Amino acid sequence: MTTVPSQLVGTLATVWRYPVKSMRGEELNSAEITPRGLRGDRGYAVIDAETGKVASAKHPKKWGRLFDCHARLEPGRTDLHEAPVAVMLPDGTWATSGTADMDEQLSALFGRTVRLTAAVPAIPQLEEFWPDVSGRARQNTVTEEAMPAGTFFDGALVHLMTTATLDALRRVYQEGRFEVRRFRPNLVVASRHGEPQFAENEWIDRTLAIGKELRLKITGPCARCVMTTLPQGDLPEDSGILRTAVQHNRAAVGVYATVLVPGRVMRGDQVRLL
Repeated sequence: MTTVPSQLVGTLATVWRYPVKSMRGEELNSAEITPRGLRGDRGYAVIDAETGKVASAKHPKKWGRLFDCHARLEPGRTDLHEAPVAVMLPDGTWATSGTADMDEQLSALFGRTVRLTAAVPAIPQLEEFWPDVSGRARQNTVTEEAMPAGTFFDGALVHLMTTATLDALRRVYQEGRFEVRRFRPNLVVASRHGEPQFAENEWIDRTLAIGKELRLKITGPCARCVMTTLPQGDLPEDSGILRTAVQHNRAAVGVYATVLVPGRVMRGDQVRLL
């Protein structure tokens, strides 16, 4: 039997964790990837007390200010799915999960009663606003979207993207700021010179090896939403970000993956297509 050699497609450039759904996250040097995804990722969410729905910046009129909050897990904890989370609010103050102070401050921020929790609703749902972008199935409407049972994820448990894709989008819309922060991946692969634009498209249904242990099955493209257009920090609001992704890569920026073999990854690890 002939063994097909693996193909080096890049190195791991950055690792990101988002402890609270739709809040800004934390950049890491290394992380443990489990069958549930990156440890501590999307372990918490803000819940609307009135509707029971999960708060998501996909509905920016209600929840856009989630992007004004930074979340980080307590350092040094090994039980990262249950570790307390600290949130820096827009005024620079910090609050900690499990306290009345946290829920009071978040409720004041959003003008509605909310709670921060790690307990996933029995039937998790969120609201999504579809902006008026030509080429999408819906425009200028809000829909209710189901989420995977038992999680605060929108789709798959791991999301990765390449610098080749970012560079391709920058070339066709030079006024836009295509930065990693807009797309909220877990893993960013620094592509080798000469890798094709939208390199991830060729990885679907293939296995990706990162470092010595981790093996991921690439399951499909990650279609983007209004969140990519929203302001955060020094990034301005820009509907052209999503419009460019729709026009040039059927709205996809990056890919989703499931975990075949868990493992620890760190910056600089080789990324190989098997």
